[in-house]
Amino acid sequence: MIVSVPKPMEEVMNLLKDENSIFLVGCKGCAESCKTGGQEAVEKMEKTLIEAGKKITGYSLIDFVCDKALVKLRLTSYENKIKESDALLIMSCGIGVQAAANSVNKACYPASNTVSLGGRLGEWRGEERCGECGDCKLWLTAGICPMTKCTKSLLNGPCGGSQDGKCEFEPDNRDCGWHLIYERLKELNRLDNLKKYLPPNDYRKSQPPVEFRETIFWSLDQTKKGGAK
Repeated sequence: MIVSVPKPMEEVMNLLKDENSIFLVGCKGCAESCKTGGQEAVEKMEKTLIEAGKKITGYSLIDFVCDKALVKLRLTSYENKIKESDALLIMSCGIGVQAAANSVNKACYPASNTVSLGGRLGEWRGEERCGECGDCKLWLTAGICPMTKCTKSLLNGPCGGSQDGKCEFEPDNRDCGWHLIYERLKELNRLDNLKKYLPPNDYRKSQPPVEFRETIFWSLDQTKKGGAK
């Protein structure tokens, strides 16, 4: 399971300040269990955005937004509503935001942050990967994660080793993550995003929050020496 928590509503509104019409995408998988996706969360978000003066062109609930093929299939039936939209707000983990951004020619904004549980995730299909940084920046990078697409996890553009769109780490096989970001931002006519500075990553946010460490094993580990209470 991939755990996500809602971004503060103030942050969401700031991300969407220049977008007037929004299409919502909710995840009925992990995000629904976390109450960041699913019917209830989407309807609540819809009401909040309408009250803030935004136009909601529609919404779609998808079983697993991390499944790119499923996302493309479901969003095809909403093609006209998506065309009417300035952007999409994705209520899922970071993988879902990337999958949605890879499926539509629109800016995709994350409504949530994906948090680490301190262990390994299960495998998922597709090329999208989430670094569980706890502070999703995909709104700025056209839905391509700089933490995972760049071999150095650079947050403000390519390094000097990027040549002809390829990464110096594997120049024959790996695309430069920031070259991919540039090309997609260009396609979306949002190259101005590259002028925005991202501060150094706060790795404290990528650590498992206290409330997610309350497993039976963690509790046993925290029990005082001398036996059970």
